[in-house]
Amino acid sequence: MTASALLDAIAQLPPPTGAQRHFHGRGGRFPGCEHWTLDAYPPVWLLTSYQPVEDDELAALQAAFARRWAEVAPGQPLNLVFQQRDEVRAQTRLLCGSVPEPHTVEEHGARYKVHLLRGFNHGLFLDMAEGRRWVRAQAEAQPGLAVLNLFAYTCAFSVAALRGGAGRVVNVDMAAGALGIGKANHALNGLGAGASFLPHDLFSSWGKVGRSGPYDLVIADPPSYQKGSFVAEKDYPRLLRRLPDLLVPGGRALLCLNSPKRTEAELRAWVAEHAPALRVTERLPNPPAFADADETRSLKVLVAQRVDGAPAG
Repeated sequence: MTASALLDAIAQLPPPTGAQRHFHGRGGRFPGCEHWTLDAYPPVWLLTSYQPVEDDELAALQAAFARRWAEVAPGQPLNLVFQQRDEVRAQTRLLCGSVPEPHTVEEHGARYKVHLLRGFNHGLFLDMAEGRRWVRAQAEAQPGLAVLNLFAYTCAFSVAALRGGAGRVVNVDMAAGALGIGKANHALNGLGAGASFLPHDLFSSWGKVGRSGPYDLVIADPPSYQKGSFVAEKDYPRLLRRLPDLLVPGGRALLCLNSPKRTEAELRAWVAEHAPALRVTERLPNPPAFADADETRSLKVLVAQRVDGAPAG
């Protein structure tokens, strides 16, 4: 049976104006739709299921899309990608239309490269939109900000920081390919200076990032579970123990954790135990489209500040 809440959402879709989520079944607010999400990466729609789907259900959803698209964008092609995924694999296919290559999308005036037809991740995490907005605001408030962007992926945080007026951003990630897309994102936004890109495994050596510090802002947005690189329960405490020494006195850290298995209280407890020189000052809101039935287990983005009197880095 096709999920009625998702069909209702499709029937009310507006023409997309930027990269954003339009249906978040994963938040548990729509019974029977917990496995569905729907995102706009204009000019393409991405429909995702986190469990197997029958062909007739998928066909009914595609037909609903076609009806709505004929109403809001008559004469324009419907570009629709479907991904079925679980924790270890993803199968992606184009249901109709086409995907531009290269494919760029816009968020808050910034442009980013995305790739919908390959891999688990698509180049831009839509749930982190408020985090990027916050980072840009900090750079606007403190021109010349020195930023360390850990687990940088395709460097969207770096783009936000430099567009706000940051002086320099050091982007660190194990995946050189992701950093290559990050370089392209900076070029897309006319950011020719200020960013450096370091393909590096943090836990093999902290010396490289420490030599470029200390920093006014450290961003830590690790995967919650990625075998061989980061497991939150084991590695987040190791990360936290290093952060105070990377910050200037009064400097701040943006601590992100996207695991429904770990609550906000647990992340705060890790900070208190492993980084007592940091004090959590606020939790950033998630975009409204990502509202969750249990916000303690949704994406957690905490701001922590190095308190006065902490040891110098």
